[in-house]
Amino acid sequence: MKPVAIFRHSPTEGPGYFAIFLERQGIPWELIAVDEGAAVPGSAEDFAGLCFMGGPMSVNDPLPWIDSICALIRDAVARDIPVIGHCLGGQLISKALGGQVTKNPVKEIGWGEALAEDNEIARRWLGDFAGRANTVFQWHGETFSIPPGASRLFANAYCANQMYVLGPHLGMQCHVEMTPEMIATWASQWGDEALAVGDQPSVQTPDEMNGQVGARLPAMRSLSDQLYTAWIANLRR
Repeated sequence: MKPVAIFRHSPTEGPGYFAIFLERQGIPWELIAVDEGAAVPGSAEDFAGLCFMGGPMSVNDPLPWIDSICALIRDAVARDIPVIGHCLGGQLISKALGGQVTKNPVKEIGWGEALAEDNEIARRWLGDFAGRANTVFQWHGETFSIPPGASRLFANAYCANQMYVLGPHLGMQCHVEMTPEMIATWASQWGDEALAVGDQPSVQTPDEMNGQVGARLPAMRSLSDQLYTAWIANLRR
């Protein structure tokens, strides 16, 4: 089987639980460390699917690799090769497919909930998670629009567009790939950002993020398994 390409845009925003899930399913993966200068492939044909992780930058920044990644996403979609994006990754997919990325009304940082849609598409992707509030982890200040032809899967009071699907493709504003180690690293590395906007109800302190891992992570793991299982069903074998 061809590998899933995982694109990393920042050293501490690696594949996390997504890679663990793939390995448990016996699916090979290949890390493309854009943050270390790795070249963006010109075609998606050598991969079973493409995964795009998060990053502190904006898709609207004048970075040399953003246009190349957007072109690669469009190539994958044209070939029916599934793409999946986490936070920045979901924004990249939206931009590549005709959406826009703009400032969100508030920052979302830490544990929270997002309400799933309850329709045929949502039930196909989410199963029993459709139509209810689900635990997710957040760290973003921007938001994407739903690209043309896509369907929204999740929303909440702080960010209207939390997740969308377009055929076999999945874009997420939230971080369902988190591990305890990633949460601890982010809370330490970027804790000042959270504390600076700590008066917003959509933001947790670093201590709150770390302290709620035991209570909240199992529920998000179940959601991750559901989403990732639905996504890998369409991989190019």
